[in-house]
Amino acid sequence: MNRAAPEPQANMGQPEPRLEARLKVTGEARYASDMPVHNPAFAFLVTSPIAKGAITGIDDKDARTVPGVLGIFTHENTAELKKLSWSQGGGGPTTSIQDLGPKIQHDGQIVAMTVADTFEAAREAAYKLKISYQEEIPSATFDSPGVTQTDAKKPTPKAGNAEAAFNDAPVKLEVAYSTPTQHHNPIELFTTTASWDGDQLTVYEPSQFMYGLKNKTAARLGIKPDKVHAVSPFVGGAFGSKSQQTPRTGLVALAARTLNRPVKLVPTRDQGFTIATYRAETRHAIKIGAAENGKIASFQHDGWEVTSRPDNYSVAGVEDSARMYGFGAVKTAVTTVHADRNTPGFMRSPPVVPYIYALESALDELAVKLKMDPIELRRVNDSNKDATGKEWSSRSLMKCYDQAAEAFGWSRRSAEPGSMRDGNWLIGWGCASAFYPTHIGAATARVKFNADGHARVEVAAHEIGTGVMTVVGQTAAERLGIPLDRVEVVVGDSNYPPVPVAGGSNQTASCCSVVMKACDAIMAKLGGANIKETVGSGPVKDVAASFSKLGVSTVEEYAEFVPDVVKPNAVTSLVDDPIKKLYEGSPSLGGGSHGEKLMYAMGAEFIEVRVHALTGEIRVPRIVGAFAAGRIMNTRTARSQYMGAMIWGVSSALHEATDIDKRNARYVNDNLADYMIPVNADIQQLEVILVPEQDNFINPVGVKGIGELGNVGTAAAVTNAVYHATGVRIRELPVRLEKLLTT
Repeated sequence: MNRAAPEPQANMGQPEPRLEARLKVTGEARYASDMPVHNPAFAFLVTSPIAKGAITGIDDKDARTVPGVLGIFTHENTAELKKLSWSQGGGGPTTSIQDLGPKIQHDGQIVAMTVADTFEAAREAAYKLKISYQEEIPSATFDSPGVTQTDAKKPTPKAGNAEAAFNDAPVKLEVAYSTPTQHHNPIELFTTTASWDGDQLTVYEPSQFMYGLKNKTAARLGIKPDKVHAVSPFVGGAFGSKSQQTPRTGLVALAARTLNRPVKLVPTRDQGFTIATYRAETRHAIKIGAAENGKIASFQHDGWEVTSRPDNYSVAGVEDSARMYGFGAVKTAVTTVHADRNTPGFMRSPPVVPYIYALESALDELAVKLKMDPIELRRVNDSNKDATGKEWSSRSLMKCYDQAAEAFGWSRRSAEPGSMRDGNWLIGWGCASAFYPTHIGAATARVKFNADGHARVEVAAHEIGTGVMTVVGQTAAERLGIPLDRVEVVVGDSNYPPVPVAGGSNQTASCCSVVMKACDAIMAKLGGANIKETVGSGPVKDVAASFSKLGVSTVEEYAEFVPDVVKPNAVTSLVDDPIKKLYEGSPSLGGGSHGEKLMYAMGAEFIEVRVHALTGEIRVPRIVGAFAAGRIMNTRTARSQYMGAMIWGVSSALHEATDIDKRNARYVNDNLADYMIPVNADIQQLEVILVPEQDNFINPVGVKGIGELGNVGTAAAVTNAVYHATGVRIRELPVRLEKLLTT
């Protein structure tokens, strides 16, 4: 064991190396655009230079003179593509030339695609395509003339009379926060390759949901789903940006069918800012009424989120922020602000990152107002129930705080802002809570177990960097009583049984639960022994004897798992069979606050910042995070997830913002040179603490999910530390030195 592979504690699995590690470090892992197809043609997208208006003419004469050009596709010759209804995943009709026709609804909207024998020829033709526009004045963001507002139509918790409790409270806090537009920028671009064999289509595309890609592509093309094979063996980063059907998929598939030739599309980095989704910018107004001892009697949280004109996408994180502590009374609301922008979508921890940032920042301000330690304020308001009376399935928040605070040395903190100093460097310490709802969905799996002691697990899951192949393999190895190196796990293919979208931190819980069910069925067939007595210790020779007794060399089980939180009933409002819906490309996820109990993973994050007293330069020399998330399947992959998440949280706090030209509603820094992210020198000492926790209520494997938890509290911990160092409260992310110098 070592720092990268922590010693497992209670209810934790071994730090097994990733099953796909060798493939990735040697370059043998193939991603969607790496998949070989015979004699491919190459596509290049043309995107709109205006944010609002209409196409008035298309002149393709010069573009067609480029040697090697095979086709030019616009709204004028793609009408055979079917219109789709787009879900809350975002990224819908605002990027689709088929649905919008000549109408332009945001900058960077796809307006054409050129296809040629080579990438260079397709690009040249795209540059020579002449499109004329009738431009209108766009509305870019909050407060821009012409924006409209609608109710978000999402759950907004309420309990008691929050306004009266606020008015009666002896200590009152009213404060506002804002977060910027941010983009995922995964290393792997948003690629699509389409290849036809007669009427059979194969689509190679990085995807977080194979059956969604399969079914939506079929619907777009007007063909049966069994005519589409979706393949995505590895995903080179996604963070939510590859979880929905994309408008480019049908366009590339249509081009391949029209030209009778495989077509590859690899968009540019700047196009990824507008043809895919992003984190919406938000505003928050928080009112807290508390007693002198810190007990909160009233919590009110209003949120505003920017989205596109036609879509009502929102994340409405008040569903989580209003439940996090034992608030006496609660009132919340979320408003959607429609502007001339592409539709936002899921981005790692979509609801909680902006909303918990606002909550945890406000708690720090309240602690200052009360002259109270921020940890003790949270301890006073820690509760086994939320304001509505719903109980937690398990809650280890203060255990996380206690362990993280001890490791960080919080007891040495001087509470007065600006009182800790090292020469010209002002030192600040801050903390914040991390919360993420525990999700799980209906899932299926196929497991084959051979007499030689080797097993194969087939699930249409997605290796997006979280290590799902490894933890699924560990589950099978444990339940079948064989070493991990005898388990083969295959994912990323719609020919395998479906599992939910790889998002919402549900994949480990969903996949491992159904794989466990399939393995237990196999063991029952092999001898009917008490599974609990044989799991993890059954010698291979005994298994071989069981095969011999049955007279077979292989036992195969297909399993379906439907958790209680998504079973059709009056509570979940699901009227369809969740497994049927899954095969049709509609995952059924439940959990979090929607169920008999509140199911959440939790953590505590501590940050040290150093701010130069003369220049305002900000450094982050130390980060400590302690997290409790039920059963930890693999301490190595868990630590990696938490570490990467906290680094992203620092990036969110100090670096990341997609800048917008408000006159033209265009993204300015749509590249990795100007879109700021941290480098190695920005992140120095980082410690991850895995806090043991057992929760038998949440799902069969007891997993809460960790992929999105770690970056939830980081931004607030950073800004709280900046205040402690300087006495300056920055409430608009990101915190950059110019804000400190001008405040």
